[in-house]
Amino acid sequence: MTDDIPGEDKIKARDRMPATGTIGKGLLMVHTGRGKGKSTAAFGLALRAIGNGMRVGIVQFVRGGRITGERVVLEKFTDQVTIRTMGDGFTREARDRARDTAAAKQAWEAAQELIEASRGPKPLYELLILDELNIMLRDGSLDVDEVVRVLNGRPPDLHVVVTGRDAPPALIEAADLVTEMAEVKHPFRAGVTAQKGIEF
Repeated sequence: MTDDIPGEDKIKARDRMPATGTIGKGLLMVHTGRGKGKSTAAFGLALRAIGNGMRVGIVQFVRGGRITGERVVLEKFTDQVTIRTMGDGFTREARDRARDTAAAKQAWEAAQELIEASRGPKPLYELLILDELNIMLRDGSLDVDEVVRVLNGRPPDLHVVVTGRDAPPALIEAADLVTEMAEVKHPFRAGVTAQKGIEF
């Protein structure tokens, strides 16, 4: 670690870190926790991938028909990005359990199609974002073991990001990188509504 190295030496140590790794592989990344920024970080990765000429597949499990800023931007990159926006939107109130489970399974089938399209000599995607998949796993709409099995069996060069609160232990164990967003302070607690360009 570099946190205890002073000044210039810290910069040199950080510059050396990427050169020390020898393994290249598709990463399974999990963004979880109660704090804001899980999907935001994933879409930041999407922009970075696009800037590097990579193709990105995105399945949004609970965004529904709501138009979001990230979707408007990413849909402009039709040659590099495929977005499947699914589910019934942000709220899970007055739930119809059968409908919720059917929507989750439909979105999971879409995710598996994108994974399969990334196999073979001409993979269609290099980064796959499964936005809010953890919610489907938490509420039992999807089977955790099946999802982990499929993600573990993904093409070796495919990067996958899974977002959402309450990532299950089996997914955390399978992941290469897990980031937990911790809420320190949030404007919602002061009665501030969701802001255009910030939450959507």
